Amino acid sequence: MALIDYKPMMERCSNCSFCKWIPFDKVQSVRFAANCPTITYNRFNTYSARGRFQMALAIVNQELTYTDKMAEITRECCACGSCDVSDKVCRYNLEPLEHNLELKADAIKAGKVIPVQRKIMDSLKADQTMLTGQKRADRKYWTDGLAIKDVFKSKAEVLFFPGCKYSYDKKLQPVVQGALKLLLNSGVDAGILGAADACCGGRAYQMGFFDEFTDRAKININAMKTAGVKTVVTPCADCYHAFKRLYPKLGFNAEVFHITEYLDQLIKAGKLKFSRKLDMAVTYHDPCHLGRQGEPYIPWEGREKKILNQIHTWEPRRPRYNGSHGIYDPPRDVIKATGARLMEMERIREYAWCCGAGGGCSEVSPELSAWTAGERIAEAGTTGAETLVTACPWCKNNFENANNAGGNGIKILDVVELALMAL
Repeated sequence: MALIDYKPMMERCSNCSFCKWIPFDKVQSVRFAANCPTITYNRFNTYSARGRFQMALAIVNQELTYTDKMAEITRECCACGSCDVSDKVCRYNLEPLEHNLELKADAIKAGKVIPVQRKIMDSLKADQTMLTGQKRADRKYWTDGLAIKDVFKSKAEVLFFPGCKYSYDKKLQPVVQGALKLLLNSGVDAGILGAADACCGGRAYQMGFFDEFTDRAKININAMKTAGVKTVVTPCADCYHAFKRLYPKLGFNAEVFHITEYLDQLIKAGKLKFSRKLDMAVTYHDPCHLGRQGEPYIPWEGREKKILNQIHTWEPRRPRYNGSHGIYDPPRDVIKATGARLMEMERIREYAWCCGAGGGCSEVSPELSAWTAGERIAEAGTTGAETLVTACPWCKNNFENANNAGGNGIKILDVVELALMAL
């Protein structure tokens, strides 16, 4: 689609402001009632989904052209989808997340690309990762000391896909190593892509670089088909979302699991057993691309229509991604299986507050990203938990950076680390 294809949505937006708050029946306090990081941080309507609809309408009507500030506003969407699921509580005919991503892409087509974005895309092309400064040859070092199959040389039932952040970040490598060890020790026949392992490209899509995402995705899909991959397990929420929601549009049909889903299955099947009961209070952060955006892709082709020229609908009925079928229970069940006491925050599941790293914001708008993470850490602190647990390397990294900067002192762990502690 192109931006102009969203014009009916731009005109339908009624300025109800549902895109700025979690549903009112979910609000427990004014302090933690907001849902969109950018409008909450900037306090100016154009940073909201409603404001972006208005700005895009002026653009497609040729009343405005992109200024540097307008392009900045498009970039400062974390692509978290919180506006999207809140809107769909009362509005079935708006897709603000789709629109926001298309608006990013349109600004890029208009030439509004800043140096840090170009550097990231150059890295994706040259070294097949969006982590700038990392070299292709260094991607394999996280596997040092691990006896792991290469699926091109020896078939495996499960492809383990680590993701860029886990592969390159030395602070996070123990998590991905531990995740693989948990699988292997539970008898799972797992392997990796070896020399073909590369970025999933999902963050390129979140940033509005659709063509770059598609090029990367097609290469990965071809590699997995060549290797005969039927099942993929990944510890990265961004990779999970790319494989589960975006790749199927390009013909990918393998079964996809997040590591927390797979560990939950292993625990319930008695293949993964814990010998220790963790005496600790934890709270869990739902990653955006595992939770509300973790719903599977449903193919659809149709058209917009109006009943009696008034009531808007789609024919045939269009899938409604409202976040309710994301991955919420498996990570919580793994946490409970370790014996840890789960103490929930006010904003959870499809209405969870974003960590701030999504949509490329940790690179293009680090101050917004850090503030957003700090808000979530403050919310976690009100639960009385001593540890904030998540299931995404970007969330974990962003929380740790904000935690250290703010001196908050709460411990940050991945669900995998919690499971390893309970062995």
